[in-house]
Amino acid sequence: MFLPLRLGSTPFPISALIAGLVNAALVWAALHWTSSPRLAALPLWSWLLTVALMTLGGPGDDIIFGGTGVMEYAALLLLVLGTLPPAAVLWVAVKKT
Repeated sequence: MFLPLRLGSTPFPISALIAGLVNAALVWAALHWTSSPRLAALPLWSWLLTVALMTLGGPGDDIIFGGTGVMEYAALLLLVLGTLPPAAVLWVAVKKT
């Protein structure tokens, strides 16, 4: 994953930003296909389930998220930046109805 990507000496979470934009686009597209916000939220819920499963250790106790320093918070950053944009899209859609 590109969470540890750096711009100079500063960590830049490009994959977290991309996850938020893609999730928001998927939820927006789902809202155009259905009038139910619950069904439109399925892309978000499936992404959250996938990220939750990636936090568990594998058969050799390998982990995807982890590290030292700022990278200790990579999973939290991915969850926050990947969830807030599609949640905002859903929030606006629910408020319009």
